[in-house]
Amino acid sequence: MNITKLPTGIEIPFTNTVISIGKLLAGNLLFNILANASFKLSVTNATWRTFMFWQVVGNLAGFATVLTLTGLLVYIPLHIAFPVTTGLTIIGVQIVAAHLLFHETITPTRWLGTLLIVLGVMLIGKMEA
Repeated sequence: MNITKLPTGIEIPFTNTVISIGKLLAGNLLFNILANASFKLSVTNATWRTFMFWQVVGNLAGFATVLTLTGLLVYIPLHIAFPVTTGLTIIGVQIVAAHLLFHETITPTRWLGTLLIVLGVMLIGKMEA
């Protein structure tokens, strides 16, 4: 079994590292989608109470994205974590929030751009051994 040594000196099994990174990336993506969808919902509501409700939900979800990014920085360098989470957010918000939840039209050119972002995230996320 491979052992990973964290910058703090703590040694953990490699499989736990991969699982932790996966959970943090998934959490970051979900909270980013929730934050952006909440901000969209806040401006589509008629009352100030619903506006404020969705603003609070969006800001809490945004805070959770900061915490998940911070957690990722324990395992991977900033120059990898930031572009990967940002790229995944662009893809997630476009596909899940804009297209599936709000039924916004996404042109073929934008789908091509999304594909290029996916390729870029894959290239950036490929860590050297």
